[in-house]
Amino acid sequence: MNFDIRGAVIHNIHNMNEEELQELVVDSIQQREEKLLPGLGVLFEVIWKNSTEEERQEMIETLRQSLSKQ
Repeated sequence: MNFDIRGAVIHNIHNMNEEELQELVVDSIQQREEKLLPGLGVLFEVIWKNSTEEERQEMIETLRQSLSKQ
């Protein structure tokens, strides 16, 4: 059985304002539940697809630096 996670996540959040989106991200991270990770992945995909090459490089550098500290 296939379930369109991307479509479901985007459908559920497409009308959220900035404050609601921020709460969603913060709550998902703070709860540390595995079931929320696919939704965060979809959010990252949306950000990535709508970012410039410079913004993408900055995200990768931030990720690389953050991972090297762990």
